[in-house]
Amino acid sequence: MTRPAAKGGSRASADRLARLLNLVPYLLARPGIEIAEAAGDLGVTERQLREDLELLWVCGLPGYGPGDLIDMAFDGDRVTITYDAGIDRPLRLTPDEALALVVALRMLAETPGVANREAVERALAKIEDAGDLVGAPVAVRLPGDTQRVEALRAAVEGGKALRITYYTAARDETTDRVIDPLRVLMVGGRAYVEAWCRRAEAVRLFRADRIDAITELDEPATVPPQAVPHDLTEGVFRPSPDLPLITLRIGRSERWITEYYPCERVEAGDGDQWLVSLRVTDLRWARRFVLGLGPEVTVVAPVELAEQVRATAAAALDAYAVPAPTTAPRRPKVDQDDAPSGDRAVAGHTQ
Repeated sequence: MTRPAAKGGSRASADRLARLLNLVPYLLARPGIEIAEAAGDLGVTERQLREDLELLWVCGLPGYGPGDLIDMAFDGDRVTITYDAGIDRPLRLTPDEALALVVALRMLAETPGVANREAVERALAKIEDAGDLVGAPVAVRLPGDTQRVEALRAAVEGGKALRITYYTAARDETTDRVIDPLRVLMVGGRAYVEAWCRRAEAVRLFRADRIDAITELDEPATVPPQAVPHDLTEGVFRPSPDLPLITLRIGRSERWITEYYPCERVEAGDGDQWLVSLRVTDLRWARRFVLGLGPEVTVVAPVELAEQVRATAAAALDAYAVPAPTTAPRRPKVDQDDAPSGDRAVAGHTQ
């Protein structure tokens, strides 16, 4: 995928500085560690780690003589810090960093389906104690209907089948289904229940906020052996070559599409316009998606989608163009016998 180049590198520099300050105490605790292992632990490439080590060689205490600089020894692909120049402890969290970590851990502790929640709560307690954040007035609420999520979680833990009324956005329809829940999980900030759907006879993901009604059945959940949970490491929607590919020409105000949806191609066009290509579940969903966007969006391909959008928009305009039926105002009725003398010929008409 190609994307217009982004400007700015201050965040990358700040990230590297933080990494360098933590690198020395990390290596001091692991003398002779292999560079490949250290790079894996630190989440960088071996090349990036070697560049960081080369930079550390010219860092140290004021004076900047050879005896003031950080020193290290290499033995093949292993590295050992021989002089730390006083940088022998990891950075302490700032109050803002500690609070952000507390919020993240509290949300993780409340996330449905999280394994080993006790470990999360222990880590949370340590950070709150170290950062003097015990009892901090921070309320964490997961998106969606909490009661519905709790009902789904209870069904999973109790092994019960559920009857749900579910809205499918891709087809713009509401259906009744009986499902056998497998697990409740959070993906992309939304709660889902993954279950065997007896109607589809397959494993399906159901968004909690699209479940209009839920009833726990007396019968136990019966998940067939072929029911395998989805791999959601890359998100709920998994674009594949067999899905329709649409191409849109978008203006500046609609560039958020490239951040919210997985795009196969993003190219700079004329002026502020971008050409964006992405896979969709079907063209019916794509039609509603395009119609909900602003005026700075044009369908480039496929032609079928452009025609559907044009026809739907034209029908909507026609509906507004039909004038409302009108009735002539009722005139006061004047009885001829009550009309003034000489006015009988115009009785029933007023000026």
